[in-house]
Amino acid sequence: MSIFIDETTTVVVQGIGSQGTFHAARNKAYGTQVVAGVHPRRGGETWEELDAPIFSTVAEAVAATGANTSMVMVPAPFTKDAILEAYAAGIRTIVAITEGVPVHDMTVVYDTVVRDGGVRLIGPNCPGLISPGKANVGIIPADITMPGRVGLVSRSGTLTYQIMHELAQAGIGISTCVGIGGDPVIGTQFLDVIQAFAADPDTDAIAFVGEIGGGEEQRAGEWIRDNIPDTPVVGYIAGFEAPAGKQMGHAGAIVKEGGPGGESAAEKQEILAGYGIPVADNPSAAAALMIERLGRG
Repeated sequence: MSIFIDETTTVVVQGIGSQGTFHAARNKAYGTQVVAGVHPRRGGETWEELDAPIFSTVAEAVAATGANTSMVMVPAPFTKDAILEAYAAGIRTIVAITEGVPVHDMTVVYDTVVRDGGVRLIGPNCPGLISPGKANVGIIPADITMPGRVGLVSRSGTLTYQIMHELAQAGIGISTCVGIGGDPVIGTQFLDVIQAFAADPDTDAIAFVGEIGGGEEQRAGEWIRDNIPDTPVVGYIAGFEAPAGKQMGHAGAIVKEGGPGGESAAEKQEILAGYGIPVADNPSAAAALMIERLGRG
């Protein structure tokens, strides 16, 4: 099994410009069922690069193809409307890759789509997700990983790729990798993904990549301690050298000066260690910890 996407996933792409086309074509080449594109002024055309139809609206695409997942790659000012359109059309999994989405827009989206609508929204400002050997929705390079039984969740993209690659070099594959995004308001949190991994019979171990700022990693760690203490779990927190008050990379990666504490990488590492979760200070060390915990070292 896997979580959120698998071989039955059917994808409609909102945003079929150069980047949307490039990544949708890679996803389709991997085996993902990319069944349609959406563009308000190109309905009725054929998306030549993917040999797929183009529809004017998501509702038309869903009616014609039965798509159950959307990949959103429209410019940031239009992302809110794109997500709401996918939700209104009955899409149940929405993967928003776009970065720079205004926080106010995302608060509206979250309340409507996630809290009230019960839709699985990944992102925005995320690399998407991959269930190796089954489906890839987003921009994660598929050639750095392979099918396996480690679940991986991350607020970062590039740092995650290093961990997947080093695990693959050791013969360790991934059940699903989910990049949740690093913005202040996102659709899916660490704990949501970790709970899904815990319920997946084909995920035996969990790795996560966190960042400075906020308390999501700590909340997830507490849940792990109380609910799945025997599951091998390792972590990595980016930003050990980050000074207080300085945003590092993602909009949500900031340790507030005079804040409540527990937001720096070192503080998170200490808190998670208290929950029995070893936390590395670089991606290679995180991969090594997982290799060791699985007895592959």
